[in-house]
Amino acid sequence: MAVDPPSSVSPHRAPVPLAECALARAIETIGDGWTLLILREALCRVERFDAIRDDLGIPRSVLAERLNRLVAEGILEHRPYREPGRRPRKGYVLTTKGLALVPTLVALRHWAEGNLPGGRSRLRLQTPDGQEVFTCLMRADGSVLDDPADVTAAAS
Repeated sequence: MAVDPPSSVSPHRAPVPLAECALARAIETIGDGWTLLILREALCRVERFDAIRDDLGIPRSVLAERLNRLVAEGILEHRPYREPGRRPRKGYVLTTKGLALVPTLVALRHWAEGNLPGGRSRLRLQTPDGQEVFTCLMRADGSVLDDPADVTAAAS
């Protein structure tokens, strides 16, 4: 039986420093509660500043800052629109980079349904033909991992 060489990483510390961790970068970029709620709005195709503000009850200055940051990060982009008799305005839509977050948002909704009070959500996330979507853990070989407890963190 092969024995792994002793690790230089303490069992009481994460195996990779924050500065070198993609998960930490993702949390720093989108881990704020308001930011995640704005992403939910974008996923629901709510594009207009006032509609997002009204849905979330978020202060105008906070919304503007979060939207500017998401645009700067390339997660959202502006989509101009103009209502009759009004000045042109900017709407906000998910970019390709933003759409890559959809599995994360699907997973968060699924986690909440199974682990937080309130049960099943009335918000369905589905394909255009009405099929609900879910996420799963998958190994590199394509097989599905049934137990999240089998996932461990390691340095590469």
